[in-house]
Amino acid sequence: MPRENSFSDSDGRSLTPDLEDETGPAPASPTYAASPTSRLPSSPSKHTERTRVTSAASRPSAAGSRPAAASAGVPTMPPIHRFRHTVRKVMAMHRSTNVITGRGVGAEPGVDPRRASADAQFGGIKQDCVIEVADYSAVRSSFGRMTNREFVNFMNDPAASERESWVKVRWINIGGMSWDVIKAVSIKYDLHPLALEDVFHTRSQTRSKSDYYTRHLFLRILCHELSDSDEPAVSTFAQGSTLTDLPRSDSPTPFTDDDAEMEMREMGKGEFGDDEKTLRGTTTRRKGPLLPTTRPGAGSTRRNTTGPRSRLTELATLRDNAADANKNRRIEEAALKALKSGERVNVKVSPMFIFLFRNGTVISMHSTPNLELTQPITRRLRQRDTGLRTSADASLLVQSLIDLLVDKALEVIDAYHVKIKKFEREILLKPKITTVRNLHILSGDLILHKRTLEPIRTVIYGLRRYDVDRAQALIDTTAEGNENIKAVGFMSHKSKIYLADVFDHMEYILSSLEMFAGIGENLINYTFNMASYEMNEVMRRLTLATIIFLPLTLLTGYFGMNFTSMWSVTNHSDVVFWIIALPVMAIVLPIFVVPDIKRMIHYVQKRMLTKKAVKVRFLLSFWLHPG
Repeated sequence: MPRENSFSDSDGRSLTPDLEDETGPAPASPTYAASPTSRLPSSPSKHTERTRVTSAASRPSAAGSRPAAASAGVPTMPPIHRFRHTVRKVMAMHRSTNVITGRGVGAEPGVDPRRASADAQFGGIKQDCVIEVADYSAVRSSFGRMTNREFVNFMNDPAASERESWVKVRWINIGGMSWDVIKAVSIKYDLHPLALEDVFHTRSQTRSKSDYYTRHLFLRILCHELSDSDEPAVSTFAQGSTLTDLPRSDSPTPFTDDDAEMEMREMGKGEFGDDEKTLRGTTTRRKGPLLPTTRPGAGSTRRNTTGPRSRLTELATLRDNAADANKNRRIEEAALKALKSGERVNVKVSPMFIFLFRNGTVISMHSTPNLELTQPITRRLRQRDTGLRTSADASLLVQSLIDLLVDKALEVIDAYHVKIKKFEREILLKPKITTVRNLHILSGDLILHKRTLEPIRTVIYGLRRYDVDRAQALIDTTAEGNENIKAVGFMSHKSKIYLADVFDHMEYILSSLEMFAGIGENLINYTFNMASYEMNEVMRRLTLATIIFLPLTLLTGYFGMNFTSMWSVTNHSDVVFWIIALPVMAIVLPIFVVPDIKRMIHYVQKRMLTKKAVKVRFLLSFWLHPG
C-alpha cells in the first residue's frame, strides 16, 4: 500500500523511497564531491591544482562494474531493484528542479548553490575569469592571480584558504561571471541566497542598492564607464536581460520526458554498465510518462489534466511564448540601437557586486573578464604609505571601490559636457535638424543615466546615516541574551568620513545631468523657435511684396481689358494709370504697415531715452569723481 503523500505506479505500489529503503546516497550537487585533496600552500599566489581521487567502488567502469563492486564489499542488486533505484533518483531530480510545484511567479526566492537545481539553472554560465586575492595589513601585503580551476581548488582547501595571522584584510576580486567560481566562493563564505539571486538576475537598469544580512553586507553598484566608439554602448552582461534570461521569480528549467529518459540512460550506463538493457527493455519500449497520469483506484482511465506531463506541456508553452517575446524585444532593441548610432557618448553600464564581512574579508565581482577596472585600487594597496594600506580597514576598501565607480561616472559627465558644448556651438552657428536629432538622443541618454546614477547617492547616504540602525535591525531582541547587545555597523567611522566626499561627487554628477538635460531641451526649443522665426520673416517679406504690388496688379488688370470703346485708353495716355495708382498705393500701404510704423517709432524713442540716460549717468559720475 502506498504511503500518504507519495507517488504510485499503475499497480498502486509506492514509487517514493522510504528512508530505510534508500540504498544510495541522495542526489547532491555534482560539482563538489567529497574527495581528499592535496594541501595547498597558504600563499594565494603560489598553489597547485587539486586532484580528485575517486574510488573504484563508487564509479565502476562499464565493463567491470560487478567485480569492482564485489571487491569493495558492496552487494549487487537485482535488475528490478536497480530500476527502482534509478527511478527514485530521477524523481528526486524532478523534485529538486521544482517540476511538481511549478515555476514562475511565486517560486522560492534566492539561489542556494548547494542544491542540484542551482547547477541545473546556472551551470551553463561559464567564462574564463581573472581572480585576484590580495591579503594586506599595514606592514605586509600579498597578491596572487588565479584561474577558475585554481580558485575553486583554493576555496575547497581549508588549509590553503586560511588567512595568516598578519593578514588584516583579504580582498577577493573576481573579474568575470562563471558559475563554478561564484559557487565556490559562496559556499566558502556562506553568501546569502538572496544576494546570489541579485547577482544572477540583475538587469542593466536595476537600481543600485545595499542589503544587510547577518554575516555580510551586500552592495550592488552600477558602474558607468566610457567605451570605445566601436564597442557597444552597454556590455553584454548588462543588456536588458539577465544572465539566465529568466524572470526574477523564475525557477530552474524543468526536466522534459526526453530529458528524464536520457538521464535514466546515462545513470544506468554509468552505474550498471552492460545492464543498460534492463532500463531500455529487450523487446518493447515504454513510451509513456515516467510518472503516472491516472489516479489508481478511481475506476477511470481518463488522463489527469493536472498531471506532470500536462504541466510540462504547459510550462513548455509558456517558455516558448517567453522566448518569442524575448526575441522580439531583442530585435526592437537592435533596431533602435542602429537608429541611435552617430554622435553620442558610448557608455558601458555594468553592475559591480561587493560583499563586506565583519572579519575583514571583501569580495567584489564584476562582469568584465579582466581587472583593469580595479587596477587603481590595487596600485594603492601595493604602496605602503597610502591611507588605504596603512588603515587596514575593510570598510575603507569598500569606500574606495565606490569612489572608483563614482570617478568613472565623473569621466562620463565630462564627456557629456564636451558633447553638449559642441552641439550648442553648432546650434548657435547654424541650427540644423541633424543637430536636433543628436540632442534628442543625448537627452534620452541623460535621462537614463540619471535614473541609474541617482540610486547610488541613496546608497552612499544610507551607508553614512543608517549603517548602525540597519545593523541593529539584524539583532533578534526577542532571543534570550540579546537584549543588551550593542549593534556595530559594517562601516567604520573613517570610511563614513570619506564617503561624505563621494556623496559630494554624486551631487555634482546629478546636478550636471540635470543641467545638461536642461541645456539640451533649451537648444531644441531654440532651434525650432529660430525655424519659426525665419519662416515668419519669409512670410512677412512676401506679405509686404503682396501689399505693394496688389494695387498695381488691380489697376493693370483694369487697363489691360480688351474693350472696343475704352475712354481711359483711347482718349488718354499711360499717365492716367499712374495718376490713379500712386494715390491708391499712398492710402493702402500705410493701412497695412501701421503696426510696423508704430513699432519703429517705439524703438527709436527707447533708443533715444537710453542714450540720454547713459549720458546723464556719465556726466554725474565725472562730476562726483573728476579724477
